[in-house]
Amino acid sequence: MSLRVILAEQRKMTNNTSDKKLETTLISAGRGKRYTAGAVNSVIQRASSLVFETVAEKKRATAGRTQGELFYGRRGTLTHFALQEAMCELENGAGCALYPCGAAAVTNAILAFAESGDHVLMCGSVYEPTRDFCNTILRKLNVATTYFPHTSGSEIEQWVQPNTRIVFLESPASITMEVQDIPAIVAAVRRKAPDAIIMMDNTWAAGVLFNALDFGIDISIQAGTKYLIGHSDGMIGTAVANERCYPTLRENSYLMGQMVDADTAYMTSRGLRTLSVRLRQHEESSLKVAEWLAEREEVWRVNHPALAQSPGHRFWKRDFTGSSGLFSFVLREQLSQEALADFLDNFSHFSMAYSWGGFESLILANQPKEIAAIRPQGEALLPGTLVRLHIGLENVDDLIADLAAGFERLARHRG
Repeated sequence: MSLRVILAEQRKMTNNTSDKKLETTLISAGRGKRYTAGAVNSVIQRASSLVFETVAEKKRATAGRTQGELFYGRRGTLTHFALQEAMCELENGAGCALYPCGAAAVTNAILAFAESGDHVLMCGSVYEPTRDFCNTILRKLNVATTYFPHTSGSEIEQWVQPNTRIVFLESPASITMEVQDIPAIVAAVRRKAPDAIIMMDNTWAAGVLFNALDFGIDISIQAGTKYLIGHSDGMIGTAVANERCYPTLRENSYLMGQMVDADTAYMTSRGLRTLSVRLRQHEESSLKVAEWLAEREEVWRVNHPALAQSPGHRFWKRDFTGSSGLFSFVLREQLSQEALADFLDNFSHFSMAYSWGGFESLILANQPKEIAAIRPQGEALLPGTLVRLHIGLENVDDLIADLAAGFERLARHRG
C-alpha cells in the first residue's frame, strides 16, 4: 500500500467530536447566522466603541463580555467571535485567544501562567524566537528555563522540577522536523507535575492534522500567519485552550492588550474554508519532492515526518492524520558560502523568505554550526548544510526541475 493511500485511510479515521468530517467542519465552523447576517462569509465588523441603547443593555454586555457579548472592541467583534468559535470547533477547545502574530501567541500564553520563581521546561528544538524569549524576557522576570532533548519521551520526568509551571512542546521540531512522542511526554508530566500547564506549538499541523487537546495538551498554539491565512498577506496567532486554562489565558491576554484587527480575523476565517484542499495539495507535492530528494546521492537525509527515515516517523504515523508542506533535507557536505549563494540565488520557483504556509514555494538554508547554536543539547550534529523547503501549490514537476537545476549548480562547484 502506498504512503498516499495510507494517509487517505488515516483521514477517514480522524476522530472528531461530532459526526462531521474535517472538510465539512472547515466549511461550516463559525458561520452561524449571527456572524454572517445572511451572507456566506462572516461580517467584517470594525469597531472600537460598541454602543448601548439602555443601561440594562450595558449591564448585560458587561456581564457577558467574556461570553461573546459585544462589549468593547478590544474584547472582540462578531468577526473575532466567528473565528474563535471556528477554532474551538476545529481543535476541540473551550476558548480561543487571538494575537497579532504567532510569536505573540507563544509569549503571551507563557506569560499568562508563569510567575517569578517558576520553572519552564521547553523542548530544545523550539522555534528560535521562542528560545530567545525565554533566554531574555523570562530570565529578566526570574523565570528559569530548562531545555530538554527533543527526542525525549517518558524520560522527561528527570527534568521536571518542583516549581515546573509550564512544559512547552513543538512537534515536528522547527527546522530539523523530529516528531515527539507526545502521549509519553504528557503522561510523564502528569505523573510528576499534575498541575503543570502543557503547551504546544502546533503550527506545522495547522491545528487539524494533530489535535493537540485530544492528546492531553492544555493549550494548542499556532502561527495562523502560515496555513490558516494561507496567502502570505496577513499575520495572526491563535491559542486554543481547554476549560482549565482558558479563563486565565483569556484574561491575562486581555490585560496585556493582545488583540487582532477585524480584517485579519476575517481573512483567517476565509482561509479556513480552503484549508483542507490546500493542505492536501501541499502534502501530495511535498511527499513527491521528498521522495525524489531521498534518491539523490547528494542528500544525506530527508527530514520529512511522513518518510520512514525521518526521526520520530513512528510517532507521526501513530498520532497525525497527514502532513503539510514544510520539511528539510541535509546534504552530505557543508557548502562553501560561494556554492550556497549560487544554489539559493538562482531558483526560478523557490523564493528565499522567512515564514511558510502560503501558496508559494520557499527555501532557506542553515550550516551545521548554525543548527548546533540553537540545539545546545547536541542532538542535531549534521554532516552538511541543511536546506528547509516549503512546497507550495505550483506544479510539482516544475519544482523538482528547479531543484535539479540547483544540484547541477552545486556539481559545478565541486568540479
